[in-house]
Amino acid sequence: MSKRRKSQRAAEATPKREKVRDVFVPRPFEGLTDEPEWIALRELVPAASAPLRLAPALVEEYGDRQVTLATVLPMAAPAMIKPDGQVFVGLQRHQQSGDVSRDLADALICALRTEPGRSVSVPPLPGPGPRLQDILVDGPLEITMHDGFEFWLDPGAADDATVQASLERANAAIYPTVRLAAARAAYWCQVPEKAHVRWVLPDDEDAALDALARLSAAGTLTLGADTRFAGMFRAHGRLAPVWDLPEDVPAADWEEPVTEFAKRYAEALEDREPLDAAARRARQGLLGRQLTLR
Repeated sequence: MSKRRKSQRAAEATPKREKVRDVFVPRPFEGLTDEPEWIALRELVPAASAPLRLAPALVEEYGDRQVTLATVLPMAAPAMIKPDGQVFVGLQRHQQSGDVSRDLADALICALRTEPGRSVSVPPLPGPGPRLQDILVDGPLEITMHDGFEFWLDPGAADDATVQASLERANAAIYPTVRLAAARAAYWCQVPEKAHVRWVLPDDEDAALDALARLSAAGTLTLGADTRFAGMFRAHGRLAPVWDLPEDVPAADWEEPVTEFAKRYAEALEDREPLDAAARRARQGLLGRQLTLR
């Protein structure tokens, strides 16, 4: 029998893999109480965690397991399960489909099905199935900010020199970040030679853009002296304005300016009158100042 014929027979005997169709969901966290915080943790925050509660159906199937949402896990893994059965789900991961909510739900379910202490295998494209909104008890996220990734480790694990070296490399990539009390999903961060406030707005993009345009036309878009509105980025269907700040002013000093800005923004958001000419020009200018994330 020729090699070509053998190859054909082998191909016929091998079952065809079903193609998984990817679907893009522009607002994957829509419907969750803390949608802007989910976006901020995924896109802005280097090291943070929050407990999650499984929906009753999953508790019945897998038990009342301890589940922790983490901004990032070792090697940007989608999920991991500890020897004691605690599950971690990573928001920031290497492989993903067009529906982040479906990805995270699948990673969580894969972890629940994995034997404690073993590596969790998660498909890059999960296909149709439950999303976060289907498998969690929704509510505000109880976020804990971390200065490092020690929360990954089991007790005593850092005593291992290899683990310690890996941890130090991961921690070196963290830039100082502070969650502000002035507004939900507002964060101060310090990067080399500058600082920023970045705020994921909870409102419809068009309404938020109109409100920012009104403030820009009125000259009240900054957070005060020595600050600059740097622009904004789009993330998962929401706008996130960014301000450049003096790098030597601590995060706590920006609580009041952000509180005052949030009041101005809320008032502008309530204005239902059509934009005047100045605000329309400002709106066009804002569209031209969109930033690229990461």
